[in-house]
Amino acid sequence: MISTNDFHTGITIELDGQVYMVVEFQHVKPGKGAAFVRTKIKNIETGSVTEKTFRAGEKVPRAHVERKSMQYLYNTGDEYVFMDMETFEQVSLDRDYLKDAVYYIKENMEVTCLVYQEKIIGVELPKNVELEVTETDPGFKGDTAAGGSKPAITETGLTVQVPFFINTGDVIKVDTRSGEYLERVN
Repeated sequence: MISTNDFHTGITIELDGQVYMVVEFQHVKPGKGAAFVRTKIKNIETGSVTEKTFRAGEKVPRAHVERKSMQYLYNTGDEYVFMDMETFEQVSLDRDYLKDAVYYIKENMEVTCLVYQEKIIGVELPKNVELEVTETDPGFKGDTAAGGSKPAITETGLTVQVPFFINTGDVIKVDTRSGEYLERVN
């Protein structure tokens, strides 16, 4: 059990049989009435963010989530195979379970898997990844970085809006939180 007074960003708690991560919190002490803690919590399995208010000092069960370094090996249709970097044990995860993470992982890439009660409940991606552009309209002379954008499809199937000067074969850096183009790598 953990007190709501001890909340900090990134702590995991258990509510109604689900595991949540505290994304944002604020201790509020109104002039009249009891103090409370206003939080934004993210369901680790579904990814949905909700707001919840707790009484100050209220005890909630802490979810002990382990972070394991795993390597993405390959996929066979809708099954994605990961290998534990310590035990070399392989685990298959369904595409529906990984959701949008499938657009940011490449073969042999290391990711952090969140494990709760011996079950993988989520995948933590790096803040940005480098992906090769496999399909986009050609750039034309005179196109500048500030001149707008066009859609590009990456090697993982992700569609990203990129500047006009990006061509097929270029490697770009993409923010995994928003799916936005950051910069050209090569």
